[in-house]
Amino acid sequence: MQRIFISAAHKSSGKTTLTLGICAALNARGLAVVPYKKGPDYIDPMWLSRASQHDCHNLDFQTMSNDEILATVSLYSKNADISVIEGNKGLFDGVALDGSNSNAAVAELTKSPIVLVIDTQGMTRGIAPLLLGYQAFNTNIHIAGVILNKVGGPRHEKKLRDVIAQYTNITVVGAVPRVKELNITERHLGLIPSNEATDTNDVINKIAAVIEKHVDLDLLIKISANAEAFPSSNYTITEEKKPINLKVGIARDAAFGFYYPGDLNAFKTEGVELVEFDTLNDSTLPDVDALFIGGGFPESWMQELEANHSLRHEIKAAIESGMPAYAECGGLMYLSRSIRWQGKEAQMVGAINADIEMNERPQGRGYVSLQQTQNALWPMRSAKNIYAHEFHYSAFKDVSELNSNYAYDIKRGHGITGKHDGLIYKNLLANYAHLRDTSQYHWVAAFVEFIRQHKF
Repeated sequence: MQRIFISAAHKSSGKTTLTLGICAALNARGLAVVPYKKGPDYIDPMWLSRASQHDCHNLDFQTMSNDEILATVSLYSKNADISVIEGNKGLFDGVALDGSNSNAAVAELTKSPIVLVIDTQGMTRGIAPLLLGYQAFNTNIHIAGVILNKVGGPRHEKKLRDVIAQYTNITVVGAVPRVKELNITERHLGLIPSNEATDTNDVINKIAAVIEKHVDLDLLIKISANAEAFPSSNYTITEEKKPINLKVGIARDAAFGFYYPGDLNAFKTEGVELVEFDTLNDSTLPDVDALFIGGGFPESWMQELEANHSLRHEIKAAIESGMPAYAECGGLMYLSRSIRWQGKEAQMVGAINADIEMNERPQGRGYVSLQQTQNALWPMRSAKNIYAHEFHYSAFKDVSELNSNYAYDIKRGHGITGKHDGLIYKNLLANYAHLRDTSQYHWVAAFVEFIRQHKF
């Protein structure tokens, strides 16, 4: 299995932009490129999926066992010419002090050669001790190459190359200058999602052209071909699919797009057809047995969402009548009475009888640990602690208005109230936490069984 692990010395080094450019450039050469992203993330994987034209799967120690990570890479890379794993933040960054859930730990687990992206602004000779220190800090990983990013010009590039050649044994794979083509507009949670960008393909093609010019792709492919044998795993991901006998409506449009490919595959495995609907443009719901509204940025589209009166009323009526429904973060916001942001307010579905307000600072950010309560709509008794993540600037204006039962007690994180998450109303479950269907909590199977029990 040919593969590389692309990481950086620190956050905001331009690593994601270069990675999606590499994926797109390799794809343009006719190679089957399968991307992966370390950690809990939706936006970067969406861009990587568009660039490679293959689903990007997340590799996350918090929600997956080591064997499950290996099985995931093995399964989805079986028909790949090259697999590209992108880290998050810096190579040695992670929650655990011992580095057991760091980017380097993923590279070590998967035995993937590392290509390190370095932001070289203001740096010349200092790059040598940086690279030597990274090599010495963990000798169980292999830093096979470096991409010099944000290079000031030909003279700057020559100095950097000469220093690296003089003091290290690391190969320079590329030197990328500071150019406007590598700029992607950002929002408070990172890059603007590719489902919102109207010029996504144009942006990706421009980045790929820069990479083709300034990165030695042949050398990158050679590095990937020299990866060690991929480790075996004792975990099996089920590929067998049950006959389709349920339909679940899933909101997929510019406002809502945060879904894990593995979770969507799990629905299909459980015999569910996912029927997409557009909250911005569809006037009616499709004929379905349940609803799934994932995360996104409804605040950026709140005027358009408000204007779609008929769909909002249909969704509220469906929930009031007892249709099973599940919403995460942005979906939770959409089901509230209203959203207030930047001095403006827009009416939403109103199934949740309270109002949302956007804040300047994050209200919940990072990993969460949940414990099921006795009220849980579709509990899994085998799951003691459920690990997930949350990223939201929004909060309910007055949580006392909710007067609701909750599916989860918060052990770590914020959720809806600081102590609880997973608001329950009739057959609706709505939470700020983004769940992940893995061996620690197969939430999709539990939700599907609940749908079967309560379908009309």
